[in-house]
Amino acid sequence: MSDKPKIATVWLGGCSGCHMSLLDLDEGLLDLAKAATITASPITDIKEPPEVDVCLVEGAVCNTDNLEVLRKCRERAKILVAFGDCACFGNIPAMRNFISLEETLQRGYVDTESTASGEVPRGEELPALLEKVQPISYYVKVDASLPGCPPSAEAILFAVKELLSGRLPKPEGELLRYD
Repeated sequence: MSDKPKIATVWLGGCSGCHMSLLDLDEGLLDLAKAATITASPITDIKEPPEVDVCLVEGAVCNTDNLEVLRKCRERAKILVAFGDCACFGNIPAMRNFISLEETLQRGYVDTESTASGEVPRGEELPALLEKVQPISYYVKVDASLPGCPPSAEAILFAVKELLSGRLPKPEGELLRYD
């Protein structure tokens, strides 16, 4: 059994750009794998977050499934990190907060020029959309934030190294630059 710290990443409501930036670590991923065990991630396709030392949460909370996963992550992680602007602030997914949920669904599934069927999907198997999209801190305690859309690979590497050294990351300067 490994003594290495355990890290999980999850993807809620967002574009997956933060996970793509994580993959941009390139060879740094090998160093990360030596220093920690990645136990769950969209990249590994392990859906249930186990108990971990650090959990990076990408995306805003948009539906009931997002909320359930987030609460499990908070329960099972010693340190929970808001990973990217959607998790930190709501960002692009939260733009739907300016109109009603019904108007959003009407535009997205019925009125859009490219829509063929013109029906809003419904069913028990679909997660219910929340009335408002929220950053993860609206629902759970967040221990650290790593803003960016997406955060750069350098900022991610800095944050993970800090976390693995027992420090909460405080990215500054170039690490907060957005291209």
